Amino acid sequence: MSRTRWRLGLGATAFLVAAGLVPAPAHAEDVTDYAITVDPAAKGAKIDDTMYGVFFEDINRAADGGLYAELVQNRSFEYSTADNSSYTPLTSWTVDGTAQVVNDAGRLNERNRNYLSLAAGSAVTNAGYNTGIHVDEGKKYDFSVWARADAGTALTVSLQDADGTLATARRVAVAKGGWARYKATFTATRTGSNGRLTVSSSAATALDMVSLFPRDTYRGEPNGLRKDLAEKIAALHPGFVRFPGGCLVNTGSMEDYSETSGWQRKRSYQWKDTVGPVEQRATNANFWGYNQSYGLGYYEYFRLSEDIGAMPLPVVPALVTGCGQNQAVVDEALLKRHIQDTLDLIEFANGPASSTWGRKRAQMGHPKPFHLTHIEVGNEENLPNEFFARFKEFRAAIQAKHPDIQVISNSGPDDSGTTFDTVWQLNKDAKVDMVDEHYYNSPQWFLQNNDRYDSYDRSGPKVFLGEYASQGNTFKNGLTEAAFMTGLERNADVVKLASYAPLFANEDYVQWRPDLVWFNNHASWNSANYEVQKLFMNNVGDRVVPSTATGTPSLLAPITGAVGLSTWATTAAYDDVTVTDADGRALLTDDFSSGASQWTHTGGGSWSVQDGQYVQTDVSAENTMVSAGDPSWHDYDLKVKATKEAGKEGFLVAFGVKNTGNYYWWNIGGWNNTQSAVEQAVDGGKSTLVSKPGSVETGRTYDIDVKVRGRQVTLYLDGQEWGSFTDDKPAEPFRQVVTKDQKTGDLIVKVVNAQNAAARTAIDLGRAKVASKARVTTLAAAPDAVNSETSIAVAPVRSTFDGVAGKFSYTFPANSVTFLRIRQK
Repeated sequence: MSRTRWRLGLGATAFLVAAGLVPAPAHAEDVTDYAITVDPAAKGAKIDDTMYGVFFEDINRAADGGLYAELVQNRSFEYSTADNSSYTPLTSWTVDGTAQVVNDAGRLNERNRNYLSLAAGSAVTNAGYNTGIHVDEGKKYDFSVWARADAGTALTVSLQDADGTLATARRVAVAKGGWARYKATFTATRTGSNGRLTVSSSAATALDMVSLFPRDTYRGEPNGLRKDLAEKIAALHPGFVRFPGGCLVNTGSMEDYSETSGWQRKRSYQWKDTVGPVEQRATNANFWGYNQSYGLGYYEYFRLSEDIGAMPLPVVPALVTGCGQNQAVVDEALLKRHIQDTLDLIEFANGPASSTWGRKRAQMGHPKPFHLTHIEVGNEENLPNEFFARFKEFRAAIQAKHPDIQVISNSGPDDSGTTFDTVWQLNKDAKVDMVDEHYYNSPQWFLQNNDRYDSYDRSGPKVFLGEYASQGNTFKNGLTEAAFMTGLERNADVVKLASYAPLFANEDYVQWRPDLVWFNNHASWNSANYEVQKLFMNNVGDRVVPSTATGTPSLLAPITGAVGLSTWATTAAYDDVTVTDADGRALLTDDFSSGASQWTHTGGGSWSVQDGQYVQTDVSAENTMVSAGDPSWHDYDLKVKATKEAGKEGFLVAFGVKNTGNYYWWNIGGWNNTQSAVEQAVDGGKSTLVSKPGSVETGRTYDIDVKVRGRQVTLYLDGQEWGSFTDDKPAEPFRQVVTKDQKTGDLIVKVVNAQNAAARTAIDLGRAKVASKARVTTLAAAPDAVNSETSIAVAPVRSTFDGVAGKFSYTFPANSVTFLRIRQK
């Protein structure tokens, strides 16, 4: 199709501007012509009610200090250097007078190891999370504490900030004797986000589980969830909730929390640690660098799933660690224990109240079953054979006792490569029901891979896309994810479940970006990606209506760019760099005998010429790129000698370098020196084009040769071909899918236009008889628009379009996601 310039009619222009649909790019008047043809008589794939869900992992303080409504940080004095090197048992507390954390036989219980010994006339103050404890004027807050005293005494509990009192102080009488729980209620006299909770005692007192909860939790539940965050999950109407991880599941020790294990703190997430009374739950070091109290545990996850009408989907350890640890546990007794724990989990969820674990559920307040139907074993294991051997033992045990439970496997940490291919074949051979795929790639990758599942085996395992995101929270990221989601729906017979990841991020405790919902201690806001997910999840439909669309003209030029050298947490030396064109003429020659004047340093680290080599000497620096040459170079050979001198990884050789955010590099000995891959960076977001296991030896010099021909690249290591790829998939910006809502009869035409030009589109609905008016929901903004606490740049606009017929035209705004709900007569 050709691109032309034209002007919208006055009425259309006024409507779009009034509705806020035109983000006014530089060429807002550009229009590309498209055609969509729908076949309403044909029957496409059925879309399950559980198609889209959410994935909750305690990352970015998503649980404590986040979804879990507790306002006191480190309430049981269990913080430890095992969680974070900066922690002490009094982290987040200040002492006025004398207080010490004690670990002895006088503790509250065996699994709550520490308590606070507070001297007479002394006080402790808790700083909460973020800027402090947030309270709203007129709202109630429930205080509780476990205390033990040798003589009757009284605690004074106050809530204040730098400006004074936030609530009237309360006096709490503590009886002489053993541990008991004491309560009080505050009513906030004004709103504040910098509050501090102080507990003082007139006599020596032991304290534990110092707690302050808003009365106004989600659905008013005790030990409940922060209301605004839970409501954002519920507003998505997710079909499932995957929990609790993630890397929390398959990292650390697989031992339990007991004297036998030496009270092992760095453990995998094990469900039995997280149920029962909160004061009896274990503590644990969170993989992401902080403590997790397990106040938010399996029971609360099941309750949340039930409350929002979603299918619970727990993930249990497979006894093969991942996320950079990559160790298989060889302990048959431990494996059998974890398998039994998984069977017990199913009983906890589904068993009658008369069963052992069903009784535990009933004692917690839920005598009726939770109706668990799916369970996932493992997460992103990078050892395919070791993982799958253990997976089969879990599956056999579950199917023998609970044949109605669907057991989900996974395909490792990447979207392609040797591990991915190996474990997928193992899954196919074993006739696994469903395989979980994870990938975090560049926006361009998502535009290029809309057809990813078109060629998947329809008779093989189904796909659970458990984690995916396009490496950013701009509207451009949301657009490209939306384009990809049209492909997920088109392939709903293969892709049965899908969830963006991660779900939450506390803006002051971030380990991972991007994230779906951002928050602090007093507010939360939806990312642009959230608005895309919500639009799809609230307009899924029940069945795909087959449709076709024309595409955008694409002229793929040769790969062009300069060359580069880099390192990642490694020191390395480079020498004898040559670049020659396809005819053998020299474009660059550098043996560094005269310095490194041809190279420009754009990354981190420290580069210098030493003994005739170009050396990066900062062992902790990441992405230390230096580049040389002309960004217009194409069809060339790059040769270089590289030697790793020290550090965690190997070295990186770049080509097609346009600028700091756009390049290709061959990452040799990456991922803690476990694999090598070619990665492509587009606008700063990276995706993997080809990968293989492999490592680099320290002190050994490697000969590297990269041949670029058109869009074909062949890579040689020490004279042997390592691999090749052709980067010729178009990044199609115009994508669509049509589904049908059986209940209303609506055809839902979903169109993504991820370009700076409007898409004037002829839509042919076949012989469908339709109403003339469509309900329209549009997301449109500048590609770099980002939502924040103070500025919501991306939000849905709802309108009507009174021009629908069997054949009609609609102009989709530049950079937009548009859903047309068309009623069939």
